[in-house]
Amino acid sequence: MSIPVISLHAAPEQIGEACRTHGFFYVTDHGVDEDLQRRIEQQSREFFAEDLDTKMRIRMELGGRAWRGYFPVGDELTSGEPDRKEGLYFGAELPPSDRPLHGPNLFPSDEFRTTVLAYMAALTGVGHALMRGIALSLGLDSEYFADRYTRDPLILFRIFNYPPGGAEAWGVGEHTDYGLLTILKQDHHGGLQVKSQDTWIDAEPIPGTFVCNIGDILDRLTGGLYRSTPHRVVGTRDHDRLSWPFFFDPNFDADVRAVGQRVLATEPRWDGADVHEFEGTYGDYLLAKVSKVFPQLTDKIQKS
Repeated sequence: MSIPVISLHAAPEQIGEACRTHGFFYVTDHGVDEDLQRRIEQQSREFFAEDLDTKMRIRMELGGRAWRGYFPVGDELTSGEPDRKEGLYFGAELPPSDRPLHGPNLFPSDEFRTTVLAYMAALTGVGHALMRGIALSLGLDSEYFADRYTRDPLILFRIFNYPPGGAEAWGVGEHTDYGLLTILKQDHHGGLQVKSQDTWIDAEPIPGTFVCNIGDILDRLTGGLYRSTPHRVVGTRDHDRLSWPFFFDPNFDADVRAVGQRVLATEPRWDGADVHEFEGTYGDYLLAKVSKVFPQLTDKIQKS
């Protein structure tokens, strides 16, 4: 089973079919400037080529409650297991704040700052357009999600580098994304795999596209009609692999409520969890997830 390729301007029926059947799709005609994409790829590679001491000058601990900055290989957990990747965490550029996950970013240079902020702005536009299409695919007004959740979205942008580790190395184990919508730029090496029934499918890089997938919160909002799909990253053997996942999520204070009646799942989730049990704000939900991904930062993020 292949992952569908659809236009950002596709008919809502196409978007709905991709969301129901796969939970993953490639998006074309997104309008994100190719030169901007080349710049962010080049500057990311230059940063990860630096020595560890240089990279640690913007380590996440210095970002405090904003949850921004660099982390070395092994510091991030997926399903309780260390990932074989290093990365940079960014979010909306905001003034210093007492609120968790809000505040300024840590950038290695002014040039990187300009590129990252421009890229996040471009991908935010793609996120809004995709959510309009998803709303229409559900028979809702095009602004349904914007009016209730994403007029001022919570933006999380990551840049990951997977160093080579031989045949047995895994980048990231099986998981689903916990937010609303993920928009992923891959480098040419690939490595992303998507689970379809009991089969793992390679999400090979397709030039000019982003890979989009549903997160657990969109699964929750649609009552299970659009289900988040497990995926993983295969370890690299003899080269680095870079990826740029952009997470387009509800506002921190948005109250998470299902669009309609819950759809009975035909099979249990891979991890036995039930994403439909959660009630509360997206911020509450997200902070609980953060505590599992970076347990060493939990006290700093959640401390009043």
